[in-house]
Amino acid sequence: MENDGSAIVKKGDKVHVFYTGYLEDDTVFDSNEGKEALSFEVGSGQVIKGFDDAVIGMKAGESKKITVKPEEAYGDRHEDMVIKIPKTQFQGEEIKAGMMVGSNNGMQATVVSVDKDEITLDFNFPLAGKTLKFDIKIASIN
Repeated sequence: MENDGSAIVKKGDKVHVFYTGYLEDDTVFDSNEGKEALSFEVGSGQVIKGFDDAVIGMKAGESKKITVKPEEAYGDRHEDMVIKIPKTQFQGEEIKAGMMVGSNNGMQATVVSVDKDEITLDFNFPLAGKTLKFDIKIASIN
């Protein structure tokens, strides 16, 4: 269905959205401005819940700012997902804080710190526990 601008986004619609995502300190963590629009089916779980819910009721061409709490984004941080491992498990590799590394089970972790004998890894998703802000604009509704 071609959109004449009067259609309102509802669950099940396929939408095309431009967005910029910010942390609470206004640091941009992601944006598709000047790129291809993000396409997803509303209510299908393809995007975080807070973003999904926010587009419902919007019209094509409409913009708004939203704030998404951790429970409607990437969830809370779990301290039990921060572990220390022997540095010997990374022999031959130069590991530095801030790097992303993969584990044998396919999970990704952020290197928190490296000392003489141990490496501290954080298996939480990098945006877990964070309140996120988005500027969103509906490009089109199908």
